[in-house]
Amino acid sequence: MAATWYFSAPGRTELGGNHTDHQHGCVLAAAVNMETTAEVTRSGENRIRVWSEGYPPVEVDLRDVSVRPGERNTTAALVRGMAAAFQREGVVLGGFDARVRSNVLPGSGLSSSAAFEVLLGVICNTLFCRGRFSPVELAQMGQYAENVYFGKPCGLMDQTASSVGGMVFMDFQNPQKPLVRQIPFDFAATGYSLCLIDTGADHADLTGEYAAITEDLRTVCAFFGETALRAVPEAAFYAELKDLRATAGDRAVLRAIHVFDENRRVLRQKQALEQGDFQAFLACVTESGCSSWRYLQNITPAGRTDRQEVAFALALAEKLLRGRGACRVHGGGFAGTIQAFVPHDLLEEFQQGIARVLGCGKCHVLQIRPEGGICVGMRENVQESAQHKY
Repeated sequence: MAATWYFSAPGRTELGGNHTDHQHGCVLAAAVNMETTAEVTRSGENRIRVWSEGYPPVEVDLRDVSVRPGERNTTAALVRGMAAAFQREGVVLGGFDARVRSNVLPGSGLSSSAAFEVLLGVICNTLFCRGRFSPVELAQMGQYAENVYFGKPCGLMDQTASSVGGMVFMDFQNPQKPLVRQIPFDFAATGYSLCLIDTGADHADLTGEYAAITEDLRTVCAFFGETALRAVPEAAFYAELKDLRATAGDRAVLRAIHVFDENRRVLRQKQALEQGDFQAFLACVTESGCSSWRYLQNITPAGRTDRQEVAFALALAEKLLRGRGACRVHGGGFAGTIQAFVPHDLLEEFQQGIARVLGCGKCHVLQIRPEGGICVGMRENVQESAQHKY
């Protein structure tokens, strides 16, 4: 029988740099201990077949990996897009069968889609490329699949954090060759727990809200003849505020202010971690959350008044923290999750308070995972799919 290979790719949490990556900015993120795993066997056919728990099976013919508009927002789009990304690099892929499991919470802001893309990337890199591609290159392939095939205009942060692993600083000033550095920081020794709180709001049908952020910033950039805000001199931005407001509108201007400030904030967070000053890091987390709410405006979908789940969860977390720790919106915003850094002595009370109002199982305590996307191992002559623990 064919050998069975085992692969794993983690979810990620954003620690700083809310919506800066797609503007060629700076981000601080970390891989976490929620993961997507796969048992893989080579099939000898020109097809990739994927069975994911809870989803319909997917089959992609490697002889046709052109974009299919009807597949947008589907698993098939990601599989086809990753195959196309490798073929663009001159790789001749073979067929394989993958049985996929995931405990990366969908719609949580932990980027289950990036973990899946990285997983596919590591599979192809291991089975057909002898590890030729670096973690950052695999992340870029994932972004290509998500942008072009899946139809989501994401930056590169999600895929890079999942692919590289650990706590990672990223500077996307040159997105073709981003600066990526792991930060050796012992989060477990800080006396705080990293919590992700499910607000109860779903990301479904919010693509327009996310696209509006990039469109607003695109309008600001176009005013200065640029394509990304990182290339716009901040002094010129403030010098042209009067005309810029008339051209782009106030929301676009406010969102740009957030990005300028957030890039500096990420550098301060990085420095604080490198110097072991966790309280300074937490102060930046609080500032980032306030800026996302006031300037970036990715807390509540436009016009929503009756249900404001993210805003409510942030207010609840602030009350439960009682001036300690920090909390902020997590990831894209508008729905999904918020992030909280909770002192260990408050953790039980904090979890109980969240459960009392939002429901049981809504507060998840995460650990930082040191590895990114990896091949866990291989077994020869497996008679049937083995149950493997990663």
